[in-house]
Amino acid sequence: MLNFHVKIGLIPIRRDCTPRPGAFNWEVAEERGRSIVKYIKEHYSSENVSFTDLKGVNDVECLFSENDVEAVVNKMRAEKVDGIVIINANFGNEEVAALVTKELGLPVLLWAPLDTSYEPNGVRFTDSQCGVFGVSRQLQRNNIPFTYVECCSVDHEIFARGIDRFSRVVCMVKNFRGMRILQVGLRPKPFSSVIFNEGELMQRFGIRCIPLSMAQLASRYNKILLEYDDELEKGAELLRSRYELDSVTEGKLKKIYAFVILYKNLTEEFGVQAISAECWSSIELAVDAMPCIAYGILADMGYIVSCEADMHGAITMALLACASFGKNPSFFGEFTVRHPENRCAELLWHCGQFAYSLKKPGVTAKTVTQRHWFEIKNSTYTLARMDQDDGKYMLLAGTCKSTDGPETNGTYLWAHFDNLDAWERKLIEGPYIHHMAEVEGDYTEELAEFCKFIPNLTLDTVK
Repeated sequence: MLNFHVKIGLIPIRRDCTPRPGAFNWEVAEERGRSIVKYIKEHYSSENVSFTDLKGVNDVECLFSENDVEAVVNKMRAEKVDGIVIINANFGNEEVAALVTKELGLPVLLWAPLDTSYEPNGVRFTDSQCGVFGVSRQLQRNNIPFTYVECCSVDHEIFARGIDRFSRVVCMVKNFRGMRILQVGLRPKPFSSVIFNEGELMQRFGIRCIPLSMAQLASRYNKILLEYDDELEKGAELLRSRYELDSVTEGKLKKIYAFVILYKNLTEEFGVQAISAECWSSIELAVDAMPCIAYGILADMGYIVSCEADMHGAITMALLACASFGKNPSFFGEFTVRHPENRCAELLWHCGQFAYSLKKPGVTAKTVTQRHWFEIKNSTYTLARMDQDDGKYMLLAGTCKSTDGPETNGTYLWAHFDNLDAWERKLIEGPYIHHMAEVEGDYTEELAEFCKFIPNLTLDTVK
């Protein structure tokens, strides 16, 4: 499964030069660095984010000498940090900042706290903002990707938003690098649009696709039917409690819930973070049941399963889940039809993959031929898709807001866009298809920052 916890290393730095009254005062910078680190750990730690510092590296817990770079790197590796925050405790030290971040190769956040010390005689003790311009240029010259938070106090909402955004980006990078995705079956014959390049995904991003044939899946599935009857009965009762059932689905509740157990077991067995599954041509022939409703149950459990053998869709769904720290289930609503009356609205739809927790309050959920039908709740949603042409990988990202529209089948959202014509043109001209991943909330800034840390992946937007 995806790992929604990140550890971030806090590295305050100061200028390494002869101490004197003024901007390069050692004691002021060191005390400032320690107090900022303490504040961050006390106020921005959460169930998803933890921090480590420079305790044990040197007596002042602040990096200033190249002689301590190796010790800092070793501590960050020992702590298994996933990202680094460089804090300019005064003017900073561009040399050590570049050496540490280059060696670690992790996402970097650069920040200069607001300078507030002004003596009556005109002396300033920190000049943190001044130095951050030099640090940033040094990172650029060393080809070190980084993001930054605008100069502000550590308790300002700008910093709070910045550290939260960076933490979510770190979560995306952590899970994207070396991601393992189970590929269940082959794509349906008509779906050449979901073709992907397995070799390129491995070479460019370290993403590994683990194949599982339909025969292998059927063998495991049939074993579950024989060995998990108590759990299957509980699953059937769960479905009865949630849905207005049609006769076809009523007769296959255990078989439908068997997919939940199956994909949980497969995730653990193969150590994967997501699954790209064929779901409507060969799978029913193999096991005489459809998995659509099970995918929705799995989504609420934190499992990522894309339908219609869409590998790029599975990757994008995983990214959006990480952006929300797993709090909001990602789903797979494709551009389907325009609203019959609203020129700015589009139906984002699929036949049954959406998480049940997304159901709009007051709407009756029902099943039809082993698929669930309901409209999802009103909110703002991020939608995105990673795709490629000629080896050029792009990540399209934007937002939409729910709106009213005609009742229809499947699981769906009527989505309002600021410029739907531009979205349609973008999907037509490529390199994208109509399959999109969505998640509740606006994570477009996080997706933009994420692309900074992934070579060979370019952010794309709709204008």
